[in-house]
Amino acid sequence: MTEQSNEKLTEQSTALAQLQLLKKQIEQSVIGQSHVVDSLLIALLTNGNILLEGLPGTAKTRSIKTLARSLAVDLGRVQFTPDLLPSDVTGTEVYQEVNGKPVLTFQQGPIFNNLLLADEINRSPAKVQAALLEAMEERQITVAGKTYKLPELFMVLATQNPIEQEGTYPLPEAQMDRFIMKINLEYPDDAAEAAIIKLVRSEEKSIQTVENISPEHIFTARDEIHNIHCSQAIIDYIVAIVMATRKPERYADSPLQQWLTVGSSPRASIAIDKCARAQAWLKGKDFVDPDDVRSVTHSVLRHRLVLSYDALADGITADAVIDEILKQVAVA
Repeated sequence: MTEQSNEKLTEQSTALAQLQLLKKQIEQSVIGQSHVVDSLLIALLTNGNILLEGLPGTAKTRSIKTLARSLAVDLGRVQFTPDLLPSDVTGTEVYQEVNGKPVLTFQQGPIFNNLLLADEINRSPAKVQAALLEAMEERQITVAGKTYKLPELFMVLATQNPIEQEGTYPLPEAQMDRFIMKINLEYPDDAAEAAIIKLVRSEEKSIQTVENISPEHIFTARDEIHNIHCSQAIIDYIVAIVMATRKPERYADSPLQQWLTVGSSPRASIAIDKCARAQAWLKGKDFVDPDDVRSVTHSVLRHRLVLSYDALADGITADAVIDEILKQVAVA
């Protein structure tokens, strides 16, 4: 084994150890929401964005604040409201006097931080959502005909509240599709609630210190994830899961045909592949197995399905539909 390959293996193991430390630090601060922590890390590793839906007080803001503190990167926060303008998010050109002459200079908005918390994203009009869309997809924004690149480490974590839907602007399907994952947050159980009380007490007594983790380890991990082996059988399995959302008639013995109106786009297949490889890497493996695929399918698909009126009337959720798909689709 050459010296160069030895160095590469050391880099890989260091990156994995640092990411596991990052996970541990966030879990110590965000109690009872381990699936949120896993999803945050997978989104970071796949260079994706996350949509969090949960009731108030379910640690949405806390999780991203802890992530920013652990990575020692900039965090921007925008509270989306009906009167918000695109320039409030992206930034705007302002007049400044330089050597007695008026000059237009660009003043950066909160989107130029490494992590952006878009709080209650469904409370802002479509034009603001569209401005965020370009940033999420292209990793750049355009203001007054000029294009500005965003930081290399950039992630949008958008939140929305499942209740109080009056006066909101639901995200269009095209924009929902840009989020690699949608995470549903529930209230913690009894044991977790008791642990939260103790945690807050300890934080009031002393400031919690965290070990800073270099963002370079994220970039190393991203390179490594490209090399995770994904067999043809696993690719066929991913495709079969997504095709079941588009062609439910293939499963005649299942109620999928009555439940689904519109299925998932090819972005869903790409997202499952990326997230399954990231999941495998976080487990210290160099290949993807069906369990890795199944573990990320709910998060990747739940916001990419349009359910029928019958399904909604019967109280069928997107997660119930995905459960049925995973039951019907066999691994090759």
